[in-house]
Amino acid sequence: MPIKTAKNRHHLMVPGFRAAGVACGLKKTGVEPPQGALDLALIISDTKAAVAGVFTKNKVKAAPVLLDIKRVKKGVSRGVIVNSGNANVSAGRAGFLSALRMASAIEKGLGLKSGEILVASTGVIGVMPAIEKIEAGAPGLIRGLSSLGLTDAARAIMTTDAFQKTATARGRIGGKIVTVAGIAKGAGMICPDMATMLSFIMTDANIKHPALRKALKEAVDKSFNSIAVDNDTSTNDTVLIFANGAAKGREIKSGTADYKVFCKMLSEVALKLAHLIVKDGEGATRFIEIDIKGAATISDAKKAAKTIATSMLVKTAFFGADPNCGRIIAALGRAGIRMKEDRVDITFNGVPVARRGLDTGKEKEAAKVMKEKEVNMTVNLGIGKAAWRFWTTDLTYEYVKINSAYRT
Repeated sequence: MPIKTAKNRHHLMVPGFRAAGVACGLKKTGVEPPQGALDLALIISDTKAAVAGVFTKNKVKAAPVLLDIKRVKKGVSRGVIVNSGNANVSAGRAGFLSALRMASAIEKGLGLKSGEILVASTGVIGVMPAIEKIEAGAPGLIRGLSSLGLTDAARAIMTTDAFQKTATARGRIGGKIVTVAGIAKGAGMICPDMATMLSFIMTDANIKHPALRKALKEAVDKSFNSIAVDNDTSTNDTVLIFANGAAKGREIKSGTADYKVFCKMLSEVALKLAHLIVKDGEGATRFIEIDIKGAATISDAKKAAKTIATSMLVKTAFFGADPNCGRIIAALGRAGIRMKEDRVDITFNGVPVARRGLDTGKEKEAAKVMKEKEVNMTVNLGIGKAAWRFWTTDLTYEYVKINSAYRT
């Protein structure tokens, strides 16, 4: 199923959905709204939509995350309001009330019932949200709703992102053309589960909450939960999917051929968005794909991949194009997996760096391919048949610069 990355506003249209993005003064730009940076987004389904979500596993959860965990259990929603510039974390009951007020501003403005709107926030942690600015921006947000508005919404949710992250897939399911489209933000504090990221996916497929929840979990596991930029798990990680059935096809049920096609489309969109997050990693100069093979179990393969991907020594070696296989083997040794170092083979873009745990002496060839923008690192543990794929970046001076001055 081909994926179409949105190059213009029309590619991001999903039947039965409208969206908007406005500036309400949450971001520090030195310019007052409406000329300021977009920082408030809204995505609305014209009818009730099935909804599913996956959220951060950090014990410190943002108020919007706590609210959404409760509301998605209903299985239906009309949409989500999102702000950037403030994460709404550590604000206690006042923060939770602010999240409720965000949702209520849209519910009242659109004449919806309480509980039909979800909330997401991203930005600085530990600062009381400026809820009055959000409420003041809500009427303009509602007025701006358009079937072409997802592009503005994608801009409004950005923080340190260098570019918008969007993806679209279209295919035929049950005789009907079905669209799956998503937007995402994230560039740093990326470490599963999940990453410092928000992602909102819309589809006009006819699929109910239980099957939708299962499909989302499968897609997230191999995309958003298989990326890392650094080793910090955010407080606000949220992935939401809305399915409004506007394509009017037959219901997609778990285990059917239709379900497999839908899952393939959803996974492609999620993976595309996840790759864009890694490629936009703060200060990153390399996009690194890690293929773990020959692991005893899937769990071991995942642990091995994540440990390598988040090792600062490995990441700095990639920044300097230093083919130091010892750093990778040392990372595997602390990953808590079954392994024997004298069975490990490692290649970079096909160049053998280690054979049976020992350096191959191909330093010049390996260093050359490590300077490429995209590098595949294949690690064969030689223990079993399990495999997993993961994506990460190098660690650069620019990453330190960006994060040393995030608030100032």
